[in-house]
Amino acid sequence: MGILAVRRWAALDATEQARLLARSTAAIFEPGLVASIERLFDDVRARGDAAVVEATERFDGIRIAPGDLRVRPDELAAAHAATSPALLAGIREAIRNSRLFNEAQVRATATGWREEVRPGFLVGEQVAPIPSAGLYVPAGKGSFPSVLCQIGTPAVVAGVSEIAVLVPPMPGTGAVDPATLATAHELGLANVFRANGPAGIAALTFGTAIFPRVRKIVGPGSPAVTAAQVLAQRYGTATNMLCGPSESLLIADATADPHRLALDLVNEAEHGTDSAALVVTDSAALAAALEPAVADAVASLPEPRRAYATAVLGDLGGVLLFDTMDGALAFANEYAAEHCQIATADTEATLRSLRYAGEALLGQNTPIGASSYTIGIPATLPTGGYAQINGGVTARTFQTTTSIARLSPAALAGLAGPTTALADHEGFPAHANAFRGRGLG
Repeated sequence: MGILAVRRWAALDATEQARLLARSTAAIFEPGLVASIERLFDDVRARGDAAVVEATERFDGIRIAPGDLRVRPDELAAAHAATSPALLAGIREAIRNSRLFNEAQVRATATGWREEVRPGFLVGEQVAPIPSAGLYVPAGKGSFPSVLCQIGTPAVVAGVSEIAVLVPPMPGTGAVDPATLATAHELGLANVFRANGPAGIAALTFGTAIFPRVRKIVGPGSPAVTAAQVLAQRYGTATNMLCGPSESLLIADATADPHRLALDLVNEAEHGTDSAALVVTDSAALAAALEPAVADAVASLPEPRRAYATAVLGDLGGVLLFDTMDGALAFANEYAAEHCQIATADTEATLRSLRYAGEALLGQNTPIGASSYTIGIPATLPTGGYAQINGGVTARTFQTTTSIARLSPAALAGLAGPTTALADHEGFPAHANAFRGRGLG
């Protein structure tokens, strides 16, 4: 038996269908994990930086003095200077393209809008950056400067005045990933903190002697990190739900190239055993051709990535066969994947039927690997089906809107009757008096 699970969706029972749709989201809301994160938040709220230091030693095995929780400016500069020219060029390309995308988005929204929707009835919105943000960059499974490119660039473009970067210390050394520090230097982000992820998120939620309090925290991470971001909302700090574990959905018909499809399928499968990577298709012939191509793609990976991919493609990943492409697309909209690639004969027609996905990559010349690093569209995206209600991290994530209205005397008079009727019904006389006191209604 090969490593690629091939299932016919209609043949699966309701329990298995629900499990595949849920993927690893249940781990984020596991009661024991949630309870432990709640206790950690209570500790950080009560004891501040001392609790962060202890959590970093307990969970990361790194003892950090309180004064070292904040990365020094000379550490940032030294990491930047030591970064290889090739990697620095990659970081700059990722930032450049993300900046282009987000600056275009800001140009479309920065001035807000106003419209006279009825005579004398002006409404609109004014746009402003949020005052502060926390950016979480994972480090437990490797070095991920691309994450800071993806979430730091839009925060800078949006104009957030206070940005804090949170990075867990590297296993064994306690240092902060130098490539992430180099990226922070490129973006002009000087407030970088090293700490256990959930404890650092708690510190940014409440504010401590060292950590600032921020109003929004974004960034992908483990179930514990994601659970901490969810809990932060209880205390008035927003997040961009949910960001992790990684997942992808490839929509393919019989015209797809199985070799390229295999390369792109393995992309998210190599992240970890809790990831998901699926192909949905109506072509049994494509599924059969995909199996040896996937085996070759996985065999080329080093450990532990090979083990991760093998586990994913036999469990939460693989191929789902549908009787029709309409059925495959209905599933895609219910699944609402983080990353979605369309590998069909008519990508635009397929896109018109795809309503929910964190990103839609059109054609097999647009691989997930490119979108994860250098295309510039958001790559920190909602997972676990949250793409049905939320989008990726962009400049808009770091903006807020103020609604605007202005009434002419005639427009105000026209609202008197309806408004006083509603106010009288609900028992709010002062609301009605705002009109009657002006001789209206």
